Amino acid sequence: MQKITPCLWFDSNAEEAVKFYTSIFKKSKIKKIARYTEEGYEIHGRPAGTVMTIEFELNGQTFTALNGGPVFRFNEAISFQVNCNSQEELDYYWEKLSKGGDEKAQQCGWLKDKYGVSWQIVPTVLGEMLQGKDTEISSRVMKALLQMKKLDIKTLKQAYQQQYADQTGPRPSRISRRSSV
Repeated sequence: MQKITPCLWFDSNAEEAVKFYTSIFKKSKIKKIARYTEEGYEIHGRPAGTVMTIEFELNGQTFTALNGGPVFRFNEAISFQVNCNSQEELDYYWEKLSKGGDEKAQQCGWLKDKYGVSWQIVPTVLGEMLQGKDTEISSRVMKALLQMKKLDIKTLKQAYQQQYADQTGPRPSRISRRSSV
């Protein structure tokens, strides 16, 4: 059993959302469903038999979804990062998760899905590009990233390698060998 399990609070559409998420991610499944009973009706107001919680996995990570009512809403303070090894993978998750979501929330690799959950769809090479010792390089990469909605690995790599192309021609990079475009 994993030590920490994120719990997502939905109004009344947890089951629909879980089916949506498990259809997108590999190694995903619905594990357990708990239903409301008549007990506590005066507090929860849910008819007996309706879904209360769903335990599910996305790519092997366990989550819980709760139909808790309209008291709380999702916001950008919490998001889930999807690390992608290629542009093809990044495009896949972006297309699937953004469908029906808030287009105004799409910026710098972030999106909000149709249930209001925030996601960051990012290439695995981004950390290396931004965390290097050369602040000029990381600033160029960040400048390119800030212009994007969906991240484009090729454009980020061009920003990362720009200084070297200007001075001495293309610089061999561990980044270009580790991820496909």
